[in-house]
Amino acid sequence: MHSAPATSRVSSRRSYSTSTRAPPSYSPILPAAAATELRLEQAVQVSSEFKQLRTQEKAELQDLNDRFASFIDRVHELEQQNKQLETELLLLRQRQAEPSNLRALYEHEIRQLRAAVEEAHHEKQAAQDHRDEMEDVLNNLQKRYKDQVLGREDAEARLMDARKGADEAALGQAELEKRVGILLDELAFLKGLCESEIAELQAQIQYSVEVAVEMEVSKPDLSTALREIRGQYETMAQRNLQAAEDWFCNKMTVMAVGSARNTESARSTKDEAGEYRRQLRDRTLEIDACREMNQSLENQLQEVEEKQSAEISALQDTISQLEEELRANKNDMARYLKDYQDLLNVKMALDIEIAAYRKLLEGEEIRLSSLLSSAAPYMLSSRLFSPSLRTDDVITASQAQQAEASLPQEEEEAEQVEEEEEEKQGEEEEVADEGEGEEKAEEEEEEEEEGGEALEREEEEEEGGEESQPQEEGDTEQKEGGDEDVKEEEEGEKEAEEEEKTAKPTEKKMPHLKKKRKRDAVLMSSEDCTCHSNH
Repeated sequence: MHSAPATSRVSSRRSYSTSTRAPPSYSPILPAAAATELRLEQAVQVSSEFKQLRTQEKAELQDLNDRFASFIDRVHELEQQNKQLETELLLLRQRQAEPSNLRALYEHEIRQLRAAVEEAHHEKQAAQDHRDEMEDVLNNLQKRYKDQVLGREDAEARLMDARKGADEAALGQAELEKRVGILLDELAFLKGLCESEIAELQAQIQYSVEVAVEMEVSKPDLSTALREIRGQYETMAQRNLQAAEDWFCNKMTVMAVGSARNTESARSTKDEAGEYRRQLRDRTLEIDACREMNQSLENQLQEVEEKQSAEISALQDTISQLEEELRANKNDMARYLKDYQDLLNVKMALDIEIAAYRKLLEGEEIRLSSLLSSAAPYMLSSRLFSPSLRTDDVITASQAQQAEASLPQEEEEAEQVEEEEEEKQGEEEEVADEGEGEEKAEEEEEEEEEGGEALEREEEEEEGGEESQPQEEGDTEQKEGGDEDVKEEEEGEKEAEEEEKTAKPTEKKMPHLKKKRKRDAVLMSSEDCTCHSNH
């Protein structure tokens, strides 16, 4: 605003100085009206070229605005993604904070499983002790079985002896029966002999009786003698018979007693052998039961061992699976953090690119507005009245004034940047963990700045080529261009405010990037001014 009067004074002074001189390019024969018409035609041609340039610049600005809108949409999308990633990161951190409880739960379960294993070991030890006891019982039963077998063998030996004795008794009984038969035969023989003797005696007695009858006369006492003799013989026979019967009865009694005694011994031996057989059968059944019990206990012990080994292997598999899940969760967390860091770096790079484009747009708008505001009112008059004065001189003077006016502002901004650097050193420590991402972002920023500088150089070259052409337009077109520039400046300010609002959270997180962007913007503006002054 302050540079306009100086420019007007310069232009008026130059127009006054040139008005006294005759332009060398015009012929003195040409009338003034024709010269004025020719200059108006040149002005119309310049205005048409300027309109074409303006339409081209409008198209470029529209394209830049579209790109800027797409960048803003991309920024909003990245902000939404950042919010999602922050939420996921918060969940992951909560899940990362949870493993302590999970570890306690796993440790509690492991303690329970170890207690179960210890209990199983105790049960196994008890089963082994019970097995040892049963083995002792089995050994005792086997010992008793051997004793019973020996007793059975003794009983069988005694049974054999008893049987032998019974056989001997049977043989003795047979001999006795044989002797009884012999004695009976002998008794019968003796009876026959006695009867024959009695018959003989009776015959003798009868004969003697007959003789006695015959001699009764001489011997009257013969019958008495015969009776006496008969009584004697009968008494003798009776005594012999009684003695034979007594002897036979005694023998029979002895044989019966011996046979009864042998029978009783055989019966007792037989009963004892049956008792031994019953005991042997009972012991055999007990041994079989003990063997079955021992086998069942061994099977139970084997099943318990297999079950415990299966449970231990299952628990080990569960522990390894949980460790794998924990390791996978840690890997996922690291991957999510890396993705979040990459997205944050991309967002920072996009923020830097947007800021660079915004600075470029602002510089372009300021340059165009300053050119239009300072050079437009005097371009037509200088072309009409002083052909030797070039538009480049006016543009160079206005840019130099803008540079001189912007230098104090740049110094103030540099001081503000230094103050902000001192104030926000504490915030830089909070984002120290994001150093690697920031370094990458700075490298990308430098690359983008180099690309932006290259773009600016190309634009400056294009603008220099366009400014080298004659630029003249009418007052009406200047007013319309000024109104359009004002509207574009207002729209650019609104968009810049919206971008600053969206970029504030990122700039709060990265104050040193903001400072660097400010410094780069100041340097770029100073370089632009220097380039324009050189042109």
